[in-house]
Amino acid sequence: MQRIRRAWASGMSEIQYEWRGGFANDEVHTLHADAFEHGAFDDDWQSLVSERSLGWVTARDQGGLVGFVNVVWDGLVHAWIQDEMVSSGSRHRGIGIRLIEIARDEAKSAGCEWLHVDFDDHLRPFYYDAVGFTPTNGGLINLTELS
Repeated sequence: MQRIRRAWASGMSEIQYEWRGGFANDEVHTLHADAFEHGAFDDDWQSLVSERSLGWVTARDQGGLVGFVNVVWDGLVHAWIQDEMVSSGSRHRGIGIRLIEIARDEAKSAGCEWLHVDFDDHLRPFYYDAVGFTPTNGGLINLTELS
């Protein structure tokens, strides 16, 4: 997979976006905890994304990692947005939109025909209005509730 660099000015500082950009596990742990409002996990993000993902997008400002999205896929025509996160101090600057745009463009370049996402209800305006997803039928089984 190729690495690309894209720069985009946002607000007072420039945000650097990179497809399959480098990152340290502790950076993603900190960002994930902030974005999803929980304690930090100890996952090996580098192994997870390099083994199972089509790619990912990093967003950095002068202070470090402020955004990340993982793009998982079936190896054929379907890709999924997973774990999109923007730091709480960097929200409402268009970073989330740009992360999705790059993920969308790279999935298409890889030959994917469909990009899927699931999200909490309060994120409907972002995913439907801001980045162009359309409602579809879907289903979910909560495996933690099975005995």
